[in-house]
Amino acid sequence: MGKYRRMSKLAGIAGASLMALSGAALADGYYGSVKDAPPPKPERELSFSATLTGTSDYVFRGVSQTNQEPTIQGSFDLSYGIFYAGVWGSGVDFGDDATTELDWYAGFKPVWNDFEFDFGVILYTYPGASGYDLIQVTELKAGVSKSFDKLGVGGVVYYSPDINGYEHVVVEGTLSYELPKLAMFTPTVSGLVGYQDDISGGTGLGDYTYWNAGLSLAVEKLTFDFRYWDTDLSNPAPLADERFVFSVGVSLP
Repeated sequence: MGKYRRMSKLAGIAGASLMALSGAALADGYYGSVKDAPPPKPERELSFSATLTGTSDYVFRGVSQTNQEPTIQGSFDLSYGIFYAGVWGSGVDFGDDATTELDWYAGFKPVWNDFEFDFGVILYTYPGASGYDLIQVTELKAGVSKSFDKLGVGGVVYYSPDINGYEHVVVEGTLSYELPKLAMFTPTVSGLVGYQDDISGGTGLGDYTYWNAGLSLAVEKLTFDFRYWDTDLSNPAPLADERFVFSVGVSLP
């Protein structure tokens, strides 16, 4: 059942061994929050981008997906006008056969009155998983963002009609502010608050809130991210406990 089946499995095992908006989510300063394509270029030409990231812990919606261990992540995206498609990958550790997560996504980003909208679909897959673990998770998303000079504000809603045969909704809000240049670095402070409404109990985690706040330092094609995560979950402890995560990513071209 992919990510949420594994969360369901973990919810009943406190302390068991077991990670969200850019290809690797570093570029926009909300590391590990969502999988998201870079803003498509306005001209109608085919373009691509790629990222490679090393992180001390893959945290997805407040819960570690790597048993609190470091991993490598990467993404590849194609865009044409307002349309985009791509794939994002990461190492995972759920205590079963799967060691890799691959997320496939596609969508379009229209712009209206300086508001950028994002409508898309995400398919979470786990190559190497066997039997029951082969079940995948699909989410639909709808988001909107707006920039006010150096201030960025955004919101997104995710909906999955089928996790373990049930449905759930996730709502996230983001805020970022670009600070004055510091030597060679462009610093940005950012934060995220999310809420999962586990409508039918399919994830095994119930309803919960998660949040992060951090500082990103960008120089050329490199981004260093220092981020604090926490949730109001008591299980699966310690995977949903507060933590600091450090990541460094490079983007191409």
